Parts: sequence; structure tokens; C-alpha cells
Amino acid sequence: MAAIEGGQLVRLLDDLVELLGGDRDPSDTAIDRLTPSAYPDDEEAARTYRSATADDLIARRRTDAVTVRTAIASSLPSAEAASDEDAFAQIDVMATSADLDAWMRTLTALRLVIADRLAIESDDEHDPDDPRYGVYDWLGYRLEVVVQAADRLD
Repeated sequence: MAAIEGGQLVRLLDDLVELLGGDRDPSDTAIDRLTPSAYPDDEEAARTYRSATADDLIARRRTDAVTVRTAIASSLPSAEAASDEDAFAQIDVMATSADLDAWMRTLTALRLVIADRLAIESDDEHDPDDPRYGVYDWLGYRLEVVVQAADRLD
């Protein structure tokens, strides 16, 4: 990816880590989207399940995001040495095979948060020509690249 893309993804990951932090707003609908109901037809069972699993799921999502952020940030040129040309230089971001699941979960989580903010319920509900959806689509492309890499390893 281009260094500038890596920098933008690091900022998105910082936002995700902050969203998933200890001071999160429990009424934030993005958190609901990141901790889906296992029992959509049974409110009491869903509430019990969520209370038993949500904190662990959020913690795993946060750990995954930090893993991905660390990999990308370590591949970026230093801010002092960066020029305008460097911003568009291609960087190689290394992800271990053990981290591919974290990458897939994290890119999916970012897309879920953005989808929540833009009120997207499915991929066919947004206008691809609307610039507000560019990051959502770009993350989908990045997720596809990671899935293809994982498939090649299998």
C-alpha cells in the first residue's frame, strides 16, 4: 500500500482502539454492531449472552486492532524523513500467518463501525459514487487482499 494509505489506516485504527477503550459509550450503536446478538429472537437470552461475552469480544477486537496497527506503523517511513514523494511510495506491510485472522477481524470491525456511522445495512445500500463511502469501500478492498493472502496460505 502507499505510505499515505498506511498512515490513514493507522489513524482509523487509533480511532477504533479509542472506541473500544474503557471509557466507551454503551449506547453507541457501533458497539452494538461489534457485539452482535446471538439470539435475535429472544431478548432475555440475548441480554444474558451479551453480558457474559461482550467485554471479552471487545477486548479481543482491541487487541487485534493494536496488532494490525503495530504492523502497519512499523512499515511507515519516519515522519522526519517523509517527503511528498514518500507519501505515495509503496510500503510492504508484513503480517504473519498467525495474525491474518486479527487482520480480517479488524478490517471487518472498521467497516462495521463506518457502516454504522453511515447507516449502511448491506453493501448494496450505498452509492459507490458518494465520496463518503470511499473509506468503507477501500477497507473492503483491503479486506479482500487479506482474505486472498489467507487463501494462498491454505
